[in-house]
Amino acid sequence: MLEQYPYLPLILMFVVVYFFMIAPQRKRQKQEKKFTEELKKGDKVVTKSGMHGKVVDLNDSDFSCIIETMAGKIKFDRTAISMEMSKKVNAPEKK
Repeated sequence: MLEQYPYLPLILMFVVVYFFMIAPQRKRQKQEKKFTEELKKGDKVVTKSGMHGKVVDLNDSDFSCIIETMAGKIKFDRTAISMEMSKKVNAPEKK
């Protein structure tokens, strides 16, 4: 059978790589983009570096936000905010 279709193993490898690596990564990128676009004032967030704070201002011209922490206010790029950690902080506590 392989003599008739010499490129079949290569095509099958590409299909496997696509469904197990490329497709999930694209889905995750879409989710992160949606998360950063839906940020609003008052949201509790955690940056990818681990800083906790609350969004006090959003700037659409340079896609940044100002986060208020215990130390003061800091300006961050919205892509620096961790979607997973921010969702954990905002999740309702289970009893």
